Amino acid sequence: MPPAPADDVVQDSPGVIVFPPILYVGTLLLGLLLHWLWPTRLSGLVWIRICGAMMFATGASIAHWAQRTMHRVGTNVLPSKPTLAIVTHGPFRFTRNPIYLANVLVYIGLTSLLNTVWPLLLLLPMLFVVDWGIIRREERYLENKFGNAYLSYKNKVPRWL
Repeated sequence: MPPAPADDVVQDSPGVIVFPPILYVGTLLLGLLLHWLWPTRLSGLVWIRICGAMMFATGASIAHWAQRTMHRVGTNVLPSKPTLAIVTHGPFRFTRNPIYLANVLVYIGLTSLLNTVWPLLLLLPMLFVVDWGIIRREERYLENKFGNAYLSYKNKVPRWL
């Protein structure tokens, strides 16, 4: 029997609607464009920027930790590539989506450091897209690929926190 044509090959990936970093960066850039057009600041208080720096650093650290953990287990970080294993240790003990959580912390941290309101107003719509267009697709993919092993993990560890 001849091999199936390329069009009939099923992709071993969750089929997310957008590459997650593009969504976060694009939303932040849209917020900064709106700030440039209609400047609206959070506050002049220094503690907001200090908190922003701490959130940025925390988010970057969590993202690095999660990526290192995934590499150690031997699975892919990019959602366009196949997941090779379920990661259940490191930051994945606390949240099923530590990289997305880290991205939110970095996003809010940058928004605070830049002292602008617009990206914060765009945060909820962006999180809806992350949840619907990325996370839920990844969860369906992992349920189909790993079955009960993933369902057991999913029942023990929250989606966000």
